Amino acid sequence: MLEEVERWLAGRSWSAADRPLEQLLEAKRQTGRTVSVVLPALDEEATVGAIVAAIRADLMTEEVPLVDELVVLDSGSTDRTAEVAAAAGARVVHRDSVLPRIPALPGKGEVLWRSLLVTSGDIVCFVDADLREFSSTFVSGIVGPLLTDPEVQFVKAMYDRPLDTGQGGRPAGGEQGGRVTELVARPLLNLHWPRLAGFVQPLGGEYAARRSLLERLPFPVGYGVELGLLVDALHTVGLDALAQVDVGVRRHRHQGGQALGRMAAAIYRTAQLRLARGPLVRPRLTQFERGEHGFVPRTTAVDTEERPPMAEIPEYAERRAA
Repeated sequence: MLEEVERWLAGRSWSAADRPLEQLLEAKRQTGRTVSVVLPALDEEATVGAIVAAIRADLMTEEVPLVDELVVLDSGSTDRTAEVAAAAGARVVHRDSVLPRIPALPGKGEVLWRSLLVTSGDIVCFVDADLREFSSTFVSGIVGPLLTDPEVQFVKAMYDRPLDTGQGGRPAGGEQGGRVTELVARPLLNLHWPRLAGFVQPLGGEYAARRSLLERLPFPVGYGVELGLLVDALHTVGLDALAQVDVGVRRHRHQGGQALGRMAAAIYRTAQLRLARGPLVRPRLTQFERGEHGFVPRTTAVDTEERPPMAEIPEYAERRAA
């Protein structure tokens, strides 16, 4: 590991307990910074309500007004995600209603990009909507450094990630999830962006950043968004402006092997684009499923589109100027 990264780990890796809520509220009062929390959601009726309810109960009260805005961005759910989220107290916005002149593409990054147009906080915090046993520390922990340290601009959550057995949600012998992280993202970062080798969860969906940074970054529309934002943030503001906070344990629905394969392909493509900024082959990924008469090939396109920095979108500039 680079000496620079060792120094960064010592000075830019914290625990959520390092900044009590009282300290965060005082910093928020003194700076006047506002906080928006965004949950990108697709068919998450089983978990989104509990997450929204926890944030509202713990961080959006008269006594603890840490979060100013809580938005669930629905990317086309076919279940009751929107209804459940609204009933729990979130403002629900459908992806297709945001910036309708640009047809929406499927993908998580697309939803995160569009969320900048429907939120107003100086600090934007993203939280995946499939978390179970959710703690509001996921929000207060990663927002904390942005409220208390003006030099910090981008904060990732780090956590244990037990791989569930599927039987009662128990960890499988202590085995950790994050298979794409360990098999794809971490090797890519160590080889090509070694200054980012200190991030424990580079692909984690819980992170917060200053709006002034996010609006300057391109957003890969699909699974590559977390890697893309992390690499581009490094190049835009430097390593010392990035940080990570230990928030405990993250439990969520784990994806099957084929879904992980598609995720890995998109992440590799996102890295490839950043290593060679130029026209690249639009890849397709062939996977196999066993059918009635043997293995059947299934070919899907790998996410390749990226949205430009939001600061370049006229509607965003008009909204910010209003």
